[in-house]
Amino acid sequence: MAKGYWVSVYPATSDPERLTAYDKLAGPAVQAGGGRVLSRIPSRGGRVVAHEAGITQRVVLIEFDSFEQAVAAYESEAYQKALVALPDGFERDFRIIEGID
Repeated sequence: MAKGYWVSVYPATSDPERLTAYDKLAGPAVQAGGGRVLSRIPSRGGRVVAHEAGITQRVVLIEFDSFEQAVAAYESEAYQKALVALPDGFERDFRIIEGID
């Protein structure tokens, strides 16, 4: 069974500290849904080398055991509450993708 992934890119993040309320709710919701954070750049000391467009803003990659599990975690009540906590004015490109077996 192919794994599922959440890919979140924040092309415009003027004040990352404003994501605190979202992070406090989203982390436990992701974990309860079976997700594992693989990468969170640029925070937590991660490194990035940007090519082409040169965008180095926040990128989060989360792995789930299946695509269906990734969708269910996004649709969960706990994660929907986290989404409400996203501050106004944050631009985010969010995708749920299926991995390759």
